[in-house]
Amino acid sequence: MKTLLLMRHGKSSWKDDSLSDHERPLKKRGRRDSKRIAQELDKNDLYPHIILSSSATRAKETAEIIIDTLDYENRIIYSDQLYMAEPEDFIDVLSQLSDDYEVVLVIGHNPGMEALIQIIEGDIECLPTAGLGHLELVLDSWQDFSLDTIGDLIGLWKPRDLRD
Repeated sequence: MKTLLLMRHGKSSWKDDSLSDHERPLKKRGRRDSKRIAQELDKNDLYPHIILSSSATRAKETAEIIIDTLDYENRIIYSDQLYMAEPEDFIDVLSQLSDDYEVVLVIGHNPGMEALIQIIEGDIECLPTAGLGHLELVLDSWQDFSLDTIGDLIGLWKPRDLRD
């Protein structure tokens, strides 16, 4: 079994229309919600062995909040391939991982992340900004990860459900 954590980046800002989509930063709510999700990771003992993140600014900023909140010291990879990735792109990246990584956190974008959850779990789930899906995969080796991989959605955290 492998654990896959799929997190959508925090809410981004559209304030500066001179920025490309790739360069858009998080807005204040995005930073706050990302921290709440990081705290849930900590509360549930879901400490990633590796973090894979889209190279987009909003995804990188989300990853940095996770890193700071968890005092994360393991490996992080920022990948252009995960920017606006489709399920096949996630599978391509994940299937190249070492089997030493039991718990993997991927930070990316919709609609690809929701589609990947649907493929693995079979149900349609909404993954809002800064939302996190916790999947247990029926998988012994990342090299075997494919569109046929099945798993269970163990948890789905949405920031609005965690607000005070």
